[in-house]
Amino acid sequence: MGIDIRVGKEKLLLLLYFTGIILAGSLLLSMPFSSRQGSMRYIDALFTATSAVCVTGLAVVDTLSLSRIGQAILLLLIQFGGLGIIAFSTLYLFLPRRRISVTTRGFAGEYSVPTFEYRTRNIIAQIIRWTVAFELIGALVIWPVLARSGYTLFDAVFHAISAFCNAGFSTLRSGMESFRDNALMNFVTMGLIVAGGLGFIVLQDVWHLLRRKKLHLTYHSSIVLRTSAGLIVVGAVLFLVLEYNHGFAGMSGGSKFMASLFQSITSRTAGFDTVAQAKFTSAAQFITIILMFIGASPASTGGGVKTTTFYLMLLAAIRYREDRDVLVDRNRTIMPNSMIKASAVIIRAFAIVLMATSVILIAEQVHGSPVNIETAVFESVSAFATVGLSIGITPHLSVVSKLALIAAMFMGRVGLFAMAIPHSRRSPERYSESPKADILL
Repeated sequence: MGIDIRVGKEKLLLLLYFTGIILAGSLLLSMPFSSRQGSMRYIDALFTATSAVCVTGLAVVDTLSLSRIGQAILLLLIQFGGLGIIAFSTLYLFLPRRRISVTTRGFAGEYSVPTFEYRTRNIIAQIIRWTVAFELIGALVIWPVLARSGYTLFDAVFHAISAFCNAGFSTLRSGMESFRDNALMNFVTMGLIVAGGLGFIVLQDVWHLLRRKKLHLTYHSSIVLRTSAGLIVVGAVLFLVLEYNHGFAGMSGGSKFMASLFQSITSRTAGFDTVAQAKFTSAAQFITIILMFIGASPASTGGGVKTTTFYLMLLAAIRYREDRDVLVDRNRTIMPNSMIKASAVIIRAFAIVLMATSVILIAEQVHGSPVNIETAVFESVSAFATVGLSIGITPHLSVVSKLALIAAMFMGRVGLFAMAIPHSRRSPERYSESPKADILL
């Protein structure tokens, strides 16, 4: 039997959706009305649109150089991109008047969790309600703080949407660095980032638990919450220790604690920073790379390989025994298929980062402005994981390197998900199996 290389309809529509928004956004951003300083170069408009739709935050032009129209376009791209993965897949799978097949129902369960309901309007309504609630509350809370610094309600809304969608774009002068010591701005921003990065399924699960509609969290939600909390705490402690007398030098004790917590949270796909990344030591930048690579959680606005993938790989490394084919965690059996999927995600992610890093190193060497491997890896991981943190070289990269980062952002946000979508059409029933292969590892 030959190998079927046809792209499934789900993959094709998903790719067309994101590609269409990126191309439309890039054309609008390249128009004179989108910029305060004349038309933007198309490569920069394409980079900015991709970064916005993929909710990355890497920038080659200052957001403040955009006109209000340009910033509004950017905001729409962020919103469509932040909700695109889950909203598009849900809309496609559960279009009105379409029957829900066993295959479709299986895909929905595979994508989220079996307890998630399948009614189209309810799912979409829940997504919209959660999104609007978090973004609106966040904007109203920080508006008075921003107003005292001369900002408008638009700036508050832009910041709240960018934070909840884990985008990292900002219309604030110097971004969050100008509010480094403001506790309200810091904690509201961190709250929005965490909420957007947990995923709608987890937020709904926690809400039902708080309202006593259920007795306990699902296993999925438990993993996400425990892993996210662990990464935040460990990251914050490491940043505080490593940068106490370096990147955080000259700051008060409270500000150092807040900055370390913010860095730990933002590294897992948000892109805001209260301390410039170039000020950090190599050790802290390495920790940032690890956190960026792990990223947020499934069905969220964040990127990366996801907290659940990291948890499964860590669980396998610690508990796997050769005399057993399955892992048991908290009275739950984790099947080998889940481990294979997690391994595939990790390998694909490494491949994307490796390719982007290689292109940047070679292209910048040829261009006559070589960069060191640490910086290239940082920018590549930031692009793949749709984080947006940068050591500061992105605006100065050559066209080839920018194209490499554009590809990494698109693959990190859309490509991994598209590759994970199972074939919806029926495959012939197998009446025999090939002999098992024994490989020494």
